[in-house]
Amino acid sequence: MINIITHDKLSTCDLIIDALYQGDSQGKGYISEEPISKILRCGNRGGFRYSGSISDKLNYVVLFTTLRDINWPDTIDKHRGHFTYYGDNKQPGKLLHDKKGNKILMKIFEYLHTGKREYIPPIFIFLHSPTAHDVIFLGVAVPGAKGLSSMEDLVAVWKTHEEGRFQNYKATFTILDIPQVSREWINELYTGNTTGVASPEVWKTWVKKGIYHPLISENILIYRKRNEQLPVSADDLKILDAIISKFKDDPVKFERCSIELACLMDEKFRNAELTRPVRDGGRDAVGKYMIGIEETNTMVDYALEAKCYSINSAVGVKGTSRLISRLKHRQFGLLVTTSYVHEQAYKEIVEDGHPIIIISGGDILNILKKKGYTTTDLVEKWIDTLFN
Repeated sequence: MINIITHDKLSTCDLIIDALYQGDSQGKGYISEEPISKILRCGNRGGFRYSGSISDKLNYVVLFTTLRDINWPDTIDKHRGHFTYYGDNKQPGKLLHDKKGNKILMKIFEYLHTGKREYIPPIFIFLHSPTAHDVIFLGVAVPGAKGLSSMEDLVAVWKTHEEGRFQNYKATFTILDIPQVSREWINELYTGNTTGVASPEVWKTWVKKGIYHPLISENILIYRKRNEQLPVSADDLKILDAIISKFKDDPVKFERCSIELACLMDEKFRNAELTRPVRDGGRDAVGKYMIGIEETNTMVDYALEAKCYSINSAVGVKGTSRLISRLKHRQFGLLVTTSYVHEQAYKEIVEDGHPIIIISGGDILNILKKKGYTTTDLVEKWIDTLFN
């Protein structure tokens, strides 16, 4: 059961991972109802909020996200403890650093890359709850991640709008393994003391040594249900419907598209070839997956099966068994569908340990959005380029 902190306790409460913090129960849409400014004494609107001075010293920073903006797809990777966040220059007519949020990103990543971690404030991540002004606390983050270079953790990306081109930041953070932020530490931070007696050890270790201890959580569900495999927003469903319309009468083209989706998901998918429809032995394509680096690697065989179904038509046991039965020794499978895998079929794959990667309708959209194909028009243009 979710932990709920009521509005009247916000100014004295601790911050607990995945707890919900309520806005004012009046629910009239007033900005004064939002809870973040009551918890942390910062601004009450926008994706970037902070305490302190951008030009001098920041006490802490708040990043607020909905995770639902298709043009700026903020994401949280709970398996690695990573959080990807886009800056606030989201319209043409402004330079990259004209917005306060992007100035904050530039500053904290500059401190990271020059080893001045003691000047970096803790970053509190909040998620907008679907209900009113309520928010969910996602954790304390720091810039960068283990294994990411200074060329990868903060990247300026170009976007095109009907009014022109412009740049915005894409930033990668690590959410630290700090399950609870005490009110004592919040009070210390507000005075400018980021490493006081109440600060968590994981935070102090990162400040002193630069060692990341990410908050990593494994999914306790052994399989994904229908609603976890399909998109929920109207915009995403529209994009998925457009994909289905493109391929519903030509399954061979969807097989080719599925190969391209695999390569978008992971560039180490290589050398895929479609099998002949009459003699494919249950596989629509076969290919190689590279393990290692270009200079020294080994190739592993994989088999791909593609199913262009409507979102109300599940891939059942018959469809998955067809691929499973054809997998050879030391080979894995890739099942790509615009729909979802039925509960029974999904359970059998997971419980029997079959080496099959499932890419459902929702996964397809996530892959495309991460590569910048965030609208129906952009996705349709991408599809058209595959067959020109």
